[in-house]
Amino acid sequence: MKLKSLKYLSIAIILVVTTGFWSFNKIGFKPGLKVGQKIDSLNGVYVYYNGSVGNVVGRNTTADGYNLGLKYQCVEFVKRYYYQKLKHKMPDSYGHAKDFYDRAVADGGMNKKRNLIQFTNTSKSKPQVNDLLIFDGNLFNQYGHVAIISKVTASQIQIVQQNPGPNAKSRISLDLNYKHGKWTIKHDEILGWLRKV
Repeated sequence: MKLKSLKYLSIAIILVVTTGFWSFNKIGFKPGLKVGQKIDSLNGVYVYYNGSVGNVVGRNTTADGYNLGLKYQCVEFVKRYYYQKLKHKMPDSYGHAKDFYDRAVADGGMNKKRNLIQFTNTSKSKPQVNDLLIFDGNLFNQYGHVAIISKVTASQIQIVQQNPGPNAKSRISLDLNYKHGKWTIKHDEILGWLRKV
């Protein structure tokens, strides 16, 4: 009987922890911020607050009909930045964040859907400012995440991101490691980075 009770207790604890983590990422705890409020900018392109990760306000398109993505999602910010600052339109303007990375493309190869050079995380090419950083999906966010590299040093990168979660910052730094002629960004979910040439 004790083993069965222990099993049920373990399941209950897992459910409570999972539900708590899910709720923490879905419910915003930043008083005073409203969905659509400007919270940061990169080279004059604004980052907007989205509240919960899954919040959807509508689709953002340009005057010429190019799809930038769902308003205030991470994809919308990076595509808006590339469109406004780098004058870049992606041939495939749809897809979730993790879909920006094409697993069939080798390190340094052309990602034809995005018309960008793709690098794997670990790569011979060091990340650069304005590269798109692609995160894989996980248990709590199956769609992945995408951000823009805003600063690169010998040992770190800084990224600017929209919709990283209701309680996360728009700018964070990640460790960068160089070993045996290759660069690795220290984060288990990073698939790689994309670059306009």
